[in-house]
Amino acid sequence: MIKLIKLSKVHLAGEIQTTALNQVDVEIAAGEYVAITGPSGCGKSTLLSLLGLLDVPSSGEFWFEGQNIAKWSEAKLNQLRCGRIGFIFQSFNLIEELTVFENVALALEYLPFSRTIRHAKVEAMLAKLGLSHRAGHHPSQLSGGQQQRVAIARALVAEPALLLADEPTGNLDSAHGDEVMRLLRDINRAGTTVVMVTHSRAHAAQASRTLHLLDGHIVVDALQEA
Repeated sequence: MIKLIKLSKVHLAGEIQTTALNQVDVEIAAGEYVAITGPSGCGKSTLLSLLGLLDVPSSGEFWFEGQNIAKWSEAKLNQLRCGRIGFIFQSFNLIEELTVFENVALALEYLPFSRTIRHAKVEAMLAKLGLSHRAGHHPSQLSGGQQQRVAIARALVAEPALLLADEPTGNLDSAHGDEVMRLLRDINRAGTTVVMVTHSRAHAAQASRTLHLLDGHIVVDALQEA
């Protein structure tokens, strides 16, 4: 699904250059569950942003589903990302003014579905995640675990091929964090490729493969023991 060849990302702040990723080579196959680990500032978030087509590399090749997209325009990347990639964030990123149903439906707004189909897809996803009874509630009326489930529902409702999770349990207690990890395993077993950034060794161990970053380099690329 993804192949990075000598991929680098340099951030510019005035005359200061900071290399966030330095000639990274890695492949991620469809259906994998990959955890990205490493200390703060090692390049984890930059790599996730690149994988999610939210940023572009400074140099190198980025192959996504057979196409080298490294030099694509923002408009083309937006078009490719829409419906193909889902995102789960540590901070949930829900819109308080919208109900649970409306927050999830946002992910389908720019896809070519009729209103009836969009409604059915949202209802089905809320039911799958045990949120049907919360459809008319607002985020502030939910627990942290429920808010993260809404965020997961929003990420999955368009049936993306790739799910990216940035510290998805970082704002949750251990019980709700474990629940989210179970959901991610189930999502992966159903066929979705999952790439997760985490500081938790225990959570990283639940993935099938770990990439450990240090100073912009992948220093460990290891499969988990079955």
